[in-house]
Amino acid sequence: DMDDYSVSQWNAMVKLAEDIMRRPESYADKCRGKIMATLFYEPSTRTQMSFQTAMIRLGGSIIGFDNPGNSSVSKGENLKDTIKIVSNYADVLVMRHNQEGAARAAALSADCPKEGAPLVAAMNASVPVINAGDGGHLHPTQTLTDLLTLKTELGRLDNLTVGLCGDLKYGRTVHSILKALSCYKNNKFILISTPSLALPQYIKDVLHARGCEFKEAATIEEAIGECDMLYMTRIQQERFASREEYEKQKGVYILTREKMQLAKKNMIVMHPLPRVNEIEVEIDDDPRAAYFRQAKCGMYVRMALILMTLNNTITANPLLTGQVHHECRCTNPRCITQTEHYLPHSFRKYGDIMICEYCDERILLK
Repeated sequence: DMDDYSVSQWNAMVKLAEDIMRRPESYADKCRGKIMATLFYEPSTRTQMSFQTAMIRLGGSIIGFDNPGNSSVSKGENLKDTIKIVSNYADVLVMRHNQEGAARAAALSADCPKEGAPLVAAMNASVPVINAGDGGHLHPTQTLTDLLTLKTELGRLDNLTVGLCGDLKYGRTVHSILKALSCYKNNKFILISTPSLALPQYIKDVLHARGCEFKEAATIEEAIGECDMLYMTRIQQERFASREEYEKQKGVYILTREKMQLAKKNMIVMHPLPRVNEIEVEIDDDPRAAYFRQAKCGMYVRMALILMTLNNTITANPLLTGQVHHECRCTNPRCITQTEHYLPHSFRKYGDIMICEYCDERILLK
């Protein structure tokens, strides 16, 4: 999770990424002799390829899999065993997982820096674990990409009005960027979604706790004129329980040229990609369309993250800070604890509410 690190460390990473963008040749051999393993339990194009390209451009090598069906996972191997084995072969692990909290779990036994689905990975690794996305929970390296993009495009990370549109419920990129930008001064947020895809309460709680101003909107038109940045997201079919439920939501929010006429001349449009139909292709030629430049920023910020991780220049907060409650079970069916039964059931307690330390699910005590 981005919260495992300090804002000063995020800023240092963005600053290093900016230097790599200016002087890439100076970093060409920084990871020579190092090996990175990419363990992708979910499909990915940009995240996986940008990590792999980042390591290659730093002079390192890569191993790994992009389909668990082609690994011992298909034979029933648990996450803990996979992580412990691959840790013997690589200097750093990058994991994307479809279950929430997997990264944090993996990081625990080695006390290395990590988060999310890859949490379990970090618990059991003897090398650092980087979370490349865990289910519908968080996507911290996309957030670093977003911070670098904002800094490059707008020159600042504070005093922004940010609109976020689409799937705010399952969109892990939305959750991560909100948590991050809420740490910078005077940022305001407009949450554009249908009621059934509204932002989870635990993210709203973060915004409230940090004193951030935010409001909800039903349409792009009523919000776009205020925005310095509009963050579009696709409706994620893979997060829905049924095709029927997905069909009700897709196509509700589409950014068109007509809607862009309502926006500021210096507003930028960002999108974690892939897009389906939520941004008209014609908008690609608008100079305010920053999403392809954003994808390139992802490579540079991941180069910076790999370097700082391998050089031990970033330090994380403790992975688990709550207490183990053997009698309590997380109620989130997508939580990593539902399948990796050896994990300690660790929760943070706030009054009558228990919060799972892996996926942030809230459980009301009876």
